[in-house]
Amino acid sequence: MKIIVSAGGTGGHLYPALALVEYIKKQKPDTEFLFVGTTDRLESKVVPSLGYEYRGLNVKGFVGNPIQKIKNGLIFIKSLGQSKKILKEFCPDIVIGFGGYPSASIVMAAAQKGIKTMIHEQNSIIGLTNKILIKKVDSIVCCYQKALEQFPSNKTVLLGNPRASVVSSQELKDIHDIYRIDKVRKTVVIVMGSLGSSSVNSVMKEALRSMQHDNYDIIYVTGQNYYDEMKKELIDLNSSVHLVPYVEDMPSLISSCDLIVSRAGATTLAEITALGCPSLIIPSPYVVLNHQEYNAQELVDAFAAEMILEKDFNTQNFVEKVRFLLSHDEVLDKMKINTKKLGKPHACEDIYKEMMKLLERK
Repeated sequence: MKIIVSAGGTGGHLYPALALVEYIKKQKPDTEFLFVGTTDRLESKVVPSLGYEYRGLNVKGFVGNPIQKIKNGLIFIKSLGQSKKILKEFCPDIVIGFGGYPSASIVMAAAQKGIKTMIHEQNSIIGLTNKILIKKVDSIVCCYQKALEQFPSNKTVLLGNPRASVVSSQELKDIHDIYRIDKVRKTVVIVMGSLGSSSVNSVMKEALRSMQHDNYDIIYVTGQNYYDEMKKELIDLNSSVHLVPYVEDMPSLISSCDLIVSRAGATTLAEITALGCPSLIIPSPYVVLNHQEYNAQELVDAFAAEMILEKDFNTQNFVEKVRFLLSHDEVLDKMKINTKKLGKPHACEDIYKEMMKLLERK
């Protein structure tokens, strides 16, 4: 079997794609993969380093002023020709797009040539690339009920994010052992992504001073760019506050903390729901189509999470919310149950089965 996978621009597109590919490799070790992405973004470095064959397309998003959009449109048309050449050389059985503008080129070209196609939408709001491809592809996989309602019902299935399968099956550590915290003490993990957030950090300086005397430990992931500044600013905090720049094993922290405070990226929420962790979500307002707020709202509507919009995020609001949640075990227990219900720990297996069913149809 030969598969082309396309995921462009961000880790939110790339890492679910890699998770599915790793699963397929275990089921059919002789499968050949070719990744198609950009020439200069994250995937162009990560994918080759993992030993996968990779082809980069010179494509750009449909953004900017009208003249720039026209230029980018012409570049896209040219990339269709490049994509058809790739398809002719590799001869895939199926092309799977995980979003990002390179996916539009290779998936559309595959559809035009009659090759089986599938797209995966990680967010509750459909991205521009997948909007372009809706009518052209054979199968659509999504992760949220809101997205399911927007796609054609005859070819769309709600199966989840492949990253959920990864974290559900890996060996996890206990946060108390990692940070040498007394087992009887509750812990809250606060993380705004690998780079951190300057706006959140400014509020957290005062919030952490207020919470350091509460009866729980705090793991605060500052982001690599802000660690030195925050460490210097908060040097007088007591030992219940643990400042770290970055966390390699985020699933272990999610699985063993009592509450996680985070953004609402698709991969993050897939891991949180798969592991059943209560969450307080501060969605980033700086993303396309404000999709993080819509992602978070799905959890809030299911009574699986609480949310504070960044415009309402201040020390008093945040501290009161955390204190309330950590002092009400019955609320945390209900959130944990409801979060777990939203999890899709078998996402890889289910997507693989859907892919195989598609390939069986002639």
